[in-house]
Amino acid sequence: MNETYDLLVIGGGINGAGIARDAAGRGMRVLLVEKDDLASHTSSASTKLVHGGLRYLEHYEFRLVAESLREREVLLRNAPHIIWPLRFVMPHEPSMRPKWMLRAGLMLYDRIGGRMSLPKSKSVDLRIAPHRAILQDRLKTGFEYSDCWVEDSRLVVLTAKDAEERGADVQVRTACIGLERKADRWLAILEDTNGTKTVTAKAVVNASGPFVDRIARTALGQGTPAHLRLVKGSHIIVSRRFAGEHAYIFQQPDGRIVFAIPYERDFTLIGTTDLLYEGDLDHVAIAPAETAYLCEAASRYFNSAVTEDEIATTYSGVRPLYEDNAASNSTVTRDYVFELEAGGGAPILSVYGGKITTYRKLAEHALEKLAGVMNVPGTNWTAHAPLPGGDMGERGFAHFLWEASERFPWLPPEMLLRLARAYGTRLDRVLDNASCCEDLGQLFGGDLYEAELRYLAEHEYARSADDVLWRRSKLGLHLPAEAHSAVADWFTARA
Repeated sequence: MNETYDLLVIGGGINGAGIARDAAGRGMRVLLVEKDDLASHTSSASTKLVHGGLRYLEHYEFRLVAESLREREVLLRNAPHIIWPLRFVMPHEPSMRPKWMLRAGLMLYDRIGGRMSLPKSKSVDLRIAPHRAILQDRLKTGFEYSDCWVEDSRLVVLTAKDAEERGADVQVRTACIGLERKADRWLAILEDTNGTKTVTAKAVVNASGPFVDRIARTALGQGTPAHLRLVKGSHIIVSRRFAGEHAYIFQQPDGRIVFAIPYERDFTLIGTTDLLYEGDLDHVAIAPAETAYLCEAASRYFNSAVTEDEIATTYSGVRPLYEDNAASNSTVTRDYVFELEAGGGAPILSVYGGKITTYRKLAEHALEKLAGVMNVPGTNWTAHAPLPGGDMGERGFAHFLWEASERFPWLPPEMLLRLARAYGTRLDRVLDNASCCEDLGQLFGGDLYEAELRYLAEHEYARSADDVLWRRSKLGLHLPAEAHSAVADWFTARA
């Protein structure tokens, strides 16, 4: 007998996880399927920012910026372990945007979202430390403003985990290979490592990111029009370029901006690009022209050139932007758009675009859309609901970290910080009553022990070394190849 759900959500990126969580918390029976790992595609290839989108003001996307800034506050409150404030410095380049424009834009940025907790923007003298030792001498002044950093893949995983704990069924490495529409339900054929099965759902949410048109055609037929502009964004990770915990935002002659952000203690993250993409969506990689562009973009500002020899690794993702016929890829709207099709039987809602920052609000709006064609119980609830590990109260992360250091004095400080950032108040579950590092089991390299692997496999859907080393953490940057092989062997033995 087929299992029956209220809602089948296809796609385990941030939008799919957010919708599944919201629906499950309202009492709906939800199935979330992802053909690969959670956050395998676009959601793990971001610039790692929860931000209002300062540059969107140039394109008059005031609603998007205001909503993003309000959501920045919500996410910072609900996930303080994986989201934290970051100060950005924008050097003034006289040949580009004038000072008055930057100043006016930042004043609007400080106010458009309502009351904000983060420090407001201000002018900054680049001729004094630390900037004078980092930037070229021709750069004299600039501006400073606030946004937030986010561990993007962990945000997806924790959102999916919360969905599961509220009743959702989360199935990774499970592809939806067929959809048959009936008057009052969908029959979905799912395929995993054990073969195929059929489930029934009253409605489908197509949140498959860059694959959204593909799923829409599977459901509705080959005549379904395409609504996507697929835009590739690439990043390079280089050795640490500057001291300090601030980030830089660099204007470019083509009108774009490029970020340079402290990353994983030893590195600097530089990105992003905007290129129309028509390749294989399962194998997205940086192109030589993108590498050259990012090196040149950063070299235009740093006092020493960024070279390809410094690159430790790269990553790329495809943004599934709603096609609004904008003249350039950088000006296509980053807002989200829904396509609801309910005229031919059971409803299907396809999600286009969106930003990590607004995923929670997107989920609310998605369920509002569905409520017009089916029963959606409950009311909006996620604004004040911490994500797993984020229930730290008003005292916040700093107090939690101090308290954890008192309870676990045997943990090396850097290891404690990494684990506290990753797991927050669920740190105890990861340590599993250990009283010394030896109690954590096999050491795979660095500070990665078997206890953490076991937790990730049993509670956070990890099935492979890449799931652990590149999505649920970034330990792949720090550990040698033999550690990767050892983790892979551990998963093989566990299978």
